Amino acid sequence: MIVMFVNRQRKYNAMSVSQFQDVCQRACDDVEVSPFLDRKLRDSKIKLSLTVYYVSSEFMKKTNQQFRNINASTDVLSFPMLNMKNGKLTEPLGSEDVFWHKDQTGEIMLGDIFISLDKVRTQADELEHDMQQELYFLTVHSVLHLLGFDHIDANDEKKMTSEQRRIMKKYQTPDRQDGHLETNEGDGDLVSEFPDQNPSTTHDLLSHSGFVAIIGRPNVGKSTLLNHLAGVKLAITSHKPQTTRNSIRAIVNNDDGQMVFIDTPGIHRPKNELSKFMMDAALRSTQEADVILLIADGRFERPSQVERDTVEFAQKHKKNIILAINKSDFVDKEQLLPAIKNYAALHPFSAIIPISAKTGDGVDVLIREIMALLPPGPKYYPDEIFTDQTERELSAELIREQILRFTHQEIPYGTAVMIDKFEEADETLPPDKQIIRIYASVMCERDSHKAILLGKGGLMIKRIGSSARSDIEMMTGHKVYLEIHVKVRQNWQNMPVHLKELGYGKDDH
Repeated sequence: MIVMFVNRQRKYNAMSVSQFQDVCQRACDDVEVSPFLDRKLRDSKIKLSLTVYYVSSEFMKKTNQQFRNINASTDVLSFPMLNMKNGKLTEPLGSEDVFWHKDQTGEIMLGDIFISLDKVRTQADELEHDMQQELYFLTVHSVLHLLGFDHIDANDEKKMTSEQRRIMKKYQTPDRQDGHLETNEGDGDLVSEFPDQNPSTTHDLLSHSGFVAIIGRPNVGKSTLLNHLAGVKLAITSHKPQTTRNSIRAIVNNDDGQMVFIDTPGIHRPKNELSKFMMDAALRSTQEADVILLIADGRFERPSQVERDTVEFAQKHKKNIILAINKSDFVDKEQLLPAIKNYAALHPFSAIIPISAKTGDGVDVLIREIMALLPPGPKYYPDEIFTDQTERELSAELIREQILRFTHQEIPYGTAVMIDKFEEADETLPPDKQIIRIYASVMCERDSHKAILLGKGGLMIKRIGSSARSDIEMMTGHKVYLEIHVKVRQNWQNMPVHLKELGYGKDDH
């Protein structure tokens, strides 16, 4: 089971969140989803995935009001992607349900789970057991909901309860009796409040602040790392290279200062005007940064020519460079040693740190090393700001992410998304009447591409729109009306007028 985590609850520190993730991953693995799948799927190279969001009680209450018309905060919410009943598919899987990777393995997204950590903590106290046990139970409960188990009537509830009891027995197996997670300060729970909630902490004066440019070749995990650092989804991710086109900023505060991380397009050889813009954006961010964070792929032992060029560029501008060797979760630590040795010979890096942008392993060490290199000074952004991207810009990227997900080969690279109109929700209305209206255009280069994007009977663009709308609603906390039109603009990637219209013009940066 592939479990992706998004932390939207900033009052819990990185160490606590890492422990939460361990518990949730263990619960998802213990559900043993494979027996519920058809034999054909069990015998294939298809993996299942889901996303767990850690959110506040206020966010949960707002989401309940929006999707369930319930004015209350609950502990968990599950949003399934597949049509299932008691662990069995109620209709055959479609081609849009399976994402195929380059190594011919497939991935099926079960859905999303939202967990209120405050509720987990309160309920654990009320039931007089530890927080990790409550989190484990709620994760199991949520995954079963994604598999179509429910408690609508007595028979459904009986089946779900039976499954929960079977799985919960694994939590107290002998090899896990001493498996309690370490707690902060020895206070018996996993929470560590942010300094601004402690009256004795002076939070106005930050000792260090600065800009950190995240650079590296395409598809190396820069956007995944940015999202992990921000605790929210700012940069879209895809298995396709050159997903990021603009420089996206994530503002991260901690006890020692403020770090402004800049996700840049992957370093590559430009092939058209759009590629040149992307490279200009990456190099410009590198010039303006206080620290350069070079991301390398731990599966490859030697630096590529692109990475050598990047280091040479940084040396000319006398920048501090930290090397993060990503995807350490894919290889043994010993296998990283040749890569570390080869990169160390390339440049005297300020630090070389193995990390996993996906799991967060090593990221705490990385942050400490970065902070030590930033200059003294006040913060650049207020505490409540976590990105320089507007909801309008993020919405365009979320739509493009679904195009990347549902289309293949050359289609994604020849498309761009422009928001023609973004109407804010009227917050004077009742919550269930507040709607954001978005009118977007997808620009492509050929009539044949337009036909693929629309699909038979408009089915493809409906799938893209439905998935994007769901993501935008999660981001904004409002219901969204989304209307998408597909336009053909031949050779738009080389036309300055179209590039500027789409926000890729040099004058805008």
